[in-house]
Amino acid sequence: MSGYQASVKVWRGDEQGGGLKDFTVEANDGEVVLDIVHRLQATQAPDLAVRWNCKAGKCGSCSAEINGRPRLMCMTRMSVFDRAETITITPLRTFPVIRDLVTDVGFNYRKAREVPAFAPPPGLGPGEYRMLQEDVDRSQEFRKCIECFLCQDTCHVVRDHEENKTAFAGPRFLMRIAELDMHPLDSAAGRGLDRARTAQDAHGLGYCNITKCCTEVCPEGIRITDNALIPMKERAADRKYDPLVWLGSKIRRWSS
Repeated sequence: MSGYQASVKVWRGDEQGGGLKDFTVEANDGEVVLDIVHRLQATQAPDLAVRWNCKAGKCGSCSAEINGRPRLMCMTRMSVFDRAETITITPLRTFPVIRDLVTDVGFNYRKAREVPAFAPPPGLGPGEYRMLQEDVDRSQEFRKCIECFLCQDTCHVVRDHEENKTAFAGPRFLMRIAELDMHPLDSAAGRGLDRARTAQDAHGLGYCNITKCCTEVCPEGIRITDNALIPMKERAADRKYDPLVWLGSKIRRWSS
């Protein structure tokens, strides 16, 4: 099929405010939404601000909301929309707008710094770590994250409640804590850090009500809710309410 004229609404503005602007732009077979945005920059709106880098779905830079759904513009094909449909492109709603489609995602980097890093096992140097393949596979899924922050954007805990941002790390970083807690070589517990309890008490795990919206928008197909958040909730509950776990912690404390 040949090219056609696509109807597009793009949000234009800055932190002071803005609104949707109508455009009609050429679209061709095989193109993605980012191609359309680039064509708008080249032909009609040279000052349109958009963040992008690899155009291959691996850098996570071109996150936006397309017809209200958080997506990567470079991975959203124009062919998924009806040619008569008007496509609306807006910035990520959860984060402050800098200009046009570019948002300030600094919140996520602040939350990343709050997560304690991997604690290497004592007595082992680089190259001396040994793990079962089963243990590698368990957390490998989480390492596919490209930090597009679509899961952070769609999570209603911060999307609809700005006041929760101080207490809630969001699904991306709760997943990071879960990854470290599952790591068989992480020695944080031996150094007095209970990652599951910290996830609950310091990073807002209890705010998550497992609606799976984060899983639905993940471009890497990571099962964030099923494989990270729910298991982490179970471990946090065990730490806090299981009488045997409580007794074991008391015995270890008395014997030390």
